[in-house]
Amino acid sequence: MTEENYSLTTEFILMGFTDHPELKTLLFVVFLAIYLITMVGNLALVVLIYMECRLHSPMYIFLGNLALMDSCCSCAITPKMLENFFSVDKIISLYECMAQFYFACLAETADCFLLAAMAYDRFVAICSPLQYHTMMSKKLCVHMTTGAYIAGILHPMIYVGLLFRLTFCRSNQINHFFCDVLPLFRLSCVDPYINELMLLIFAGLIQIFTLTIVLISYLCILFTIFTMKSKEGRGKALSTCASHFISVSMFYGSLLFMYVRPNSVNEAYKDIPVAVFYALVIPLLNPFIYSLRNKEVTNAMKRIMEKRKCCNILKQVPFLVDN
Repeated sequence: MTEENYSLTTEFILMGFTDHPELKTLLFVVFLAIYLITMVGNLALVVLIYMECRLHSPMYIFLGNLALMDSCCSCAITPKMLENFFSVDKIISLYECMAQFYFACLAETADCFLLAAMAYDRFVAICSPLQYHTMMSKKLCVHMTTGAYIAGILHPMIYVGLLFRLTFCRSNQINHFFCDVLPLFRLSCVDPYINELMLLIFAGLIQIFTLTIVLISYLCILFTIFTMKSKEGRGKALSTCASHFISVSMFYGSLLFMYVRPNSVNEAYKDIPVAVFYALVIPLLNPFIYSLRNKEVTNAMKRIMEKRKCCNILKQVPFLVDN
């Protein structure tokens, strides 16, 4: 293999949104705003849950970890994408490419298991409220959260390890705004059949397993809700579960469409819009879906703001007395 061909195996060009160069400033501003709101919203939610003792329950522990993983996903993808809007070469090395995909896949995998854990938690809380503290103990909560992180760490290792069997000599242009495995498969001059098969098997199993837990949990929840006699309790439970289920449907729908649909490797034109949705838009929406519609979270925010106001007033008292 020549030196020129060898360079193609170690460096790639992220094409991103170069089809519309006249919109690069507008797209930069839009994605920067999405990134900042995503990071502030998710990290503020993590800090709030950590600081507020009343939110130290399984539901909010899962929610805090979900927000942390959404932040991780945004950090893995968005900074490089924003840099490439005004970069001349748009180059990313093979190892940077693998690292970017690894952390994005870690976050998305952990999200799948955390969403399943949250659905199970709501199932126990609504369908068996008297047994909630027994069935949903802190020990089980820690085990489920730890399991989500272990799955997130191990799952992308399979794909990253299998990437070393590929040789990239067709082109060095990735028609995507971040390093995903599907565009890399298209650039390989070695048949990526094994990589595609492993992706279909493991991604499919994880998504189907966790989605089954979510669907069964919410079906049981809906059945319990419709048998409630109290209209107020029924409306409250429906409102909470509906917003959660909308977020879950968007997340799983986009992932299944991206990685588990037939002929996904050959349909490059669908990569970017679907990836924008699950990697950028959903992490932006999750803090609003899961927290602003939740009275306990909004009340905790109000209490912290009131405490800060009191502290600021007390700091100003000596100044007022001296004058």
